Amino acid sequence: MNLEQARTNMVEQQIRTWEVLDQDVLDLLYVVPREEFVPEKHRALAFADMDIPIEEGVKGGARMWQPKMEARVVQELAIRRTDRVLEVGTGSGYLTALMSHRASHVFSVEIKPALAAFGRANLERHGADKVTLEIGDAARGWPSRAPYDVIVLTGSTPVLPRTFAEQLTPAGRLFAVVGEPPAMSARLVVATAAGGWHSSDLFETVIAPLANAEHAPRFRF
Repeated sequence: MNLEQARTNMVEQQIRTWEVLDQDVLDLLYVVPREEFVPEKHRALAFADMDIPIEEGVKGGARMWQPKMEARVVQELAIRRTDRVLEVGTGSGYLTALMSHRASHVFSVEIKPALAAFGRANLERHGADKVTLEIGDAARGWPSRAPYDVIVLTGSTPVLPRTFAEQLTPAGRLFAVVGEPPAMSARLVVATAAGGWHSSDLFETVIAPLANAEHAPRFRF
């Protein structure tokens, strides 16, 4: 495989056509080598327009997002050099690495120790700094490091807990996929200075749920 040609094809044919036009984001896809975050047996699929399994032998296990979704989310969150980011679900560490290149610091929390080890190894090999990896359940927030300028949930949640929005700084941004199959919405929530929130649905998708995701309909954006 010609890796660089495959990477360019991914950017030009998948990502640009999905409304990702921020040149800084596009350039970042050449800086962080996606193939190094994919399990060895699936490396040939690193640039394919598909989710990639990263938990072997686990039915419905964790997957890497499609490349176009990773890039779109980084663009929509408009991460700045001063931003403190919470990532719920480290997974392969690829999205962690992308965000770490733009943020002040990324706090990434993974509930599954085996996945946490996989993500850590990938990030260490990449040389990613400005990242703190922790093992725990952040499906309803991670108050120990709050507040955050950016929060990203890498698994879906039927209901978006209010605690996430409460852990945002003023003008902070939150990305989450909300709902249950077959109808889920990729949602961007922005905190207002007055202590409220504004939300918008960006696109429809279906991804695996977070472990211990909120189900009770206590609060909806």
